[in-house]
Amino acid sequence: MFNKSPFASFFRLLKEGRLPARKFTVLIIPEGSHRVRRFSLQRTLVKAIAVAGVALVLGGCLLVADYLRVRVDRGELEYLRVHNRSQEQDLHRLAAKVEDLRQEMVVLAQNDAKVRVMAQLTRPKGDSLTGVGGPPEADAVAEFSHLQQQIDDVRRAIDLRRESQEEIRGVLNDQSSLLAAKPVGWPVKGWMTSSFGMRRSPFTGKRKMHEGLDIAARTGTPIYATADGIVSQAGTRSGYGKLVVVEHGYGYKTYYGHNSKIFVQVGQRLKRGDKIAAVGNTGRSTGPHLHYEVHLNGVPLNPKKYL
Repeated sequence: MFNKSPFASFFRLLKEGRLPARKFTVLIIPEGSHRVRRFSLQRTLVKAIAVAGVALVLGGCLLVADYLRVRVDRGELEYLRVHNRSQEQDLHRLAAKVEDLRQEMVVLAQNDAKVRVMAQLTRPKGDSLTGVGGPPEADAVAEFSHLQQQIDDVRRAIDLRRESQEEIRGVLNDQSSLLAAKPVGWPVKGWMTSSFGMRRSPFTGKRKMHEGLDIAARTGTPIYATADGIVSQAGTRSGYGKLVVVEHGYGYKTYYGHNSKIFVQVGQRLKRGDKIAAVGNTGRSTGPHLHYEVHLNGVPLNPKKYL
């Protein structure tokens, strides 16, 4: 075994400081020659050579280990540099996209403001989208903070536009419902024979309030609903004869009297233009015609304003 060789014994004795001699002699006998070369080495020199050898071997090992570590660190550093450049490029592209989104949000805010003006709505709360921008900062941390601020601004702007659009949609839906509920147009093709207001009664000759319009037409002429609504009455009523009453919502109500036929039922939903009855001469009437009334919150109005 190696630990039993002369060299092992020598180094063991050297380490323990128990070398038996103060001087060592080295003999060199070349092959094929009888001449012997003799070298004498002092004990201290042998120790120094041994120590130097060990130090040299350890130093070499340390240098090799440090070289390998430096190579690994250099590779990691190069990888981090490439990765960092890639992230910076991605950051610049993201910043450009955010800026494009912000510009689009500015256009949307302007269009939103125009629609709100047309809808007669006030400016939404928190509508403070301001312009931000400029060249990229050299500091990556500052650039990231600036980009995060832009993203937050765009997110707030999106939330604000969503709330504004919901408000506008609600108002427009209300206005659309109101327009659909407001009586518009002639309920029957004919000619007007009596207007709204005070008139001389054709039955008593006394002046009396006439709360609608009388529109003469041939018996059987179709009568149409002048707005969306629900039939609240469909039957005979004193004075009106065969009567149809339609509730339109928003306080509007229309009356269609003296009909010869009724084509709808109570509770039926109607759209503007639906046929509901036919002209007749039922009830207190002097001839075939439609008695048409428009009420708002229970108060009779002049139907001429809605023709």
